[in-house]
Amino acid sequence: MSTSLSRLLETRDWILADGATGTNLFNMGLTAGEAPELWNSDRPDNIRTLYRGAVDAGSDLFLTNTFGGNASRLKLHDAQGRVRELNRVGASLGREIADAAGRSVVVAGSMGPTGEIMVPMGALTHELAVEMFHEQAEGLKEGGVDVLWVETISSPEEFAAAAEACAKAGMPWCGTMSFDTAGRTMMGVTSAAMVALVDQLANPPLAFGANCGVGAADLMRTLLGFVAAGPERPIIAKGNAGIPKYHDGHIHYDGTPDLMAEYAVLARDAGATIIGGCCGTMPEHLAAMRRALEERPRGARPTLDEIAAKLGGFSSTSDGTGADEGAGRERRGRRRG
Repeated sequence: MSTSLSRLLETRDWILADGATGTNLFNMGLTAGEAPELWNSDRPDNIRTLYRGAVDAGSDLFLTNTFGGNASRLKLHDAQGRVRELNRVGASLGREIADAAGRSVVVAGSMGPTGEIMVPMGALTHELAVEMFHEQAEGLKEGGVDVLWVETISSPEEFAAAAEACAKAGMPWCGTMSFDTAGRTMMGVTSAAMVALVDQLANPPLAFGANCGVGAADLMRTLLGFVAAGPERPIIAKGNAGIPKYHDGHIHYDGTPDLMAEYAVLARDAGATIIGGCCGTMPEHLAAMRRALEERPRGARPTLDEIAAKLGGFSSTSDGTGADEGAGRERRGRRRG
């Protein structure tokens, strides 16, 4: 299936994705506990501003404001009956901004986790998970997204359910998992295990990778784990802008634009094709990343020590695969906020 993203992947050796959704919306007045997806209909101009900020900073691809747009997450806000509507509107606003960009910009329909635990550890069945993801996917499709973007997944079972839902919707997709516990996802998946999982799917993604997690250094280590496993598909790297810190009643990420520019170049040199930011990443970070990717020549694949020296130490001594015990410098006393 030819898509705007697949065409970019054929002609470009790196693609700049967007940054944070939540951080940017909190800066616009979103309050803790409020569903960002409701702003798609209630405050559409803010969502246009969110999308336009990424495009103006140089992003080739941005995610829609639909991360928690499945029935399970929206039920927390008595909005489970509005799944299709909120996803359609969030996508259509993105289509509007992308079409006005004057260049090729990919609209990716964000689909985050359900927030439930799948059987046998929890109550969420495969069939119900597929149904929830499919309902969301159809809304995003109606709104005009170019590709579906499954992100921040921890469970291989939920990842597989999302893949099946994307197939039911007849849409291409990309998928990322979040590695934040000694190089593993919350459900124990390692970088090598994710590569194996992707290869086994009946409906594999156009690209796969990691997002969020602890900080940019840890995500880089996971990226090297992907590369070592020899994947056939392009890799996505979407790291947080530093480490979250609580200050004056708010969470702030300590990653500067210069640090994220270093991260972007390191990610490219390590083997990532789609490079963006996650929590804390603002338009000024993206602009610095774009400049660095355009101006700095491709270099050798970085070592763990080089990554630690430029981005800060790692949060654990291992990435969970057993191949790097004791490597790098450990960052102690910091956890994801």
